Amino acid sequence: MPPKPETVEVDFIAPRHLAGGGDPAWVTVPLHRACGWSYGHDPLMPRVILSSPDQQALLRLEPDPDGQWWTLHHAHQPDRPAWYASFGARTPVELIAAVTDALTDPAPTATAPADPYEPLQRLAWSPPSIGGDGLMSPDGTAYIQRSGSLQEPGAWFIDATVGPELRPVWQARFGEHTPPHLITAFTTALADPRPVPRTDSLRRLPTRNPNAVTRTRREVPAVQVASALEERLHTLGARRTGPLASPSPLRRPPDNNRRNR
Repeated sequence: MPPKPETVEVDFIAPRHLAGGGDPAWVTVPLHRACGWSYGHDPLMPRVILSSPDQQALLRLEPDPDGQWWTLHHAHQPDRPAWYASFGARTPVELIAAVTDALTDPAPTATAPADPYEPLQRLAWSPPSIGGDGLMSPDGTAYIQRSGSLQEPGAWFIDATVGPELRPVWQARFGEHTPPHLITAFTTALADPRPVPRTDSLRRLPTRNPNAVTRTRREVPAVQVASALEERLHTLGARRTGPLASPSPLRRPPDNNRRNR
């Protein structure tokens, strides 16, 4: 008999916003290999810095126990001031990738919805029962609002929490001038009811409470797991109509490009 194909135990987690962060390579590798972003390498620093080919956007991934682990900064443009987006360590990479995929799309869909609330309202997200602005997920574990504070007016905040004490899991932030279609790409991925795969969920899940998450374990061919990222690279690379330009050398970010708190 032929040898049985090798398999890997994969957990499929729903809702996806409580699935844990996942593999950062889902975001960083396609930016470099499919979208031409250059990277800086410092073996003495536990961080990744990626810069867009036009040097207008900068993505940082660095461990910060007191703040956001992912930060995306974009320089000002003739029609838009500089903007930023940031994500906590346990923000699922599928949600972050939705933003970077939309940002790097060479032919964005002109008819894509620009209202970040719209994808959530279609999935029965509603204003919180205790009052206030924004929308809350049906299970009460995720909340989105647009800030009206003087400190950061117009910014968007998305929070995932667990337990009766509303223990924070992650927060995503989008500055006031972030293009709306990028925020909508995030909320569309957030609203997606499909589970996401995790191979290390026992260690990474923020909660295993069966009342909060559904975890379905399956045996998946190892080759299928290993090829998922390559398939993603192929899909993103196919969006380009011409050859990929050589990435420009990475510039060091200026001091005012530091992390937003």
